[in-house]
Amino acid sequence: MAKSLRSKWKRKMRAEKRKKNAPKELARLKSTLAMGGKGEISMKDVEEIATVVPAEKLKEKVADVDMKGEDDTGKMDMDGKRSKKTLLDEHGQYPTWMSQRQAKKMRGKRNAKKGKAKKPKGIAW
Repeated sequence: MAKSLRSKWKRKMRAEKRKKNAPKELARLKSTLAMGGKGEISMKDVEEIATVVPAEKLKEKVADVDMKGEDDTGKMDMDGKRSKKTLLDEHGQYPTWMSQRQAKKMRGKRNAKKGKAKKPKGIAW
């Protein structure tokens, strides 16, 4: 979609900015990691660069996965309540990844099956 001259220019300028700021970011990251060995590191400095997760939470996650075993690893129950045919969930909502155009098309198909045909647009001769 983004093929206009303006978007191409913006992408180019963002790439230039990334190139310009990369050495600063790398130096900042290296200095932060260097301070970590001495124990002088503050979490606020690291939070600016990366997401910080406490070690206890990670250990709990690993322990939970080990307890469950391999039974639940291959199955996701995210869209278990969604109709395979119409892609509607229990509240009558389409998935978030579906575009408005696709949703309108699916709605039209559903309504056509009910017998409610739409009137054609334009002048009838």
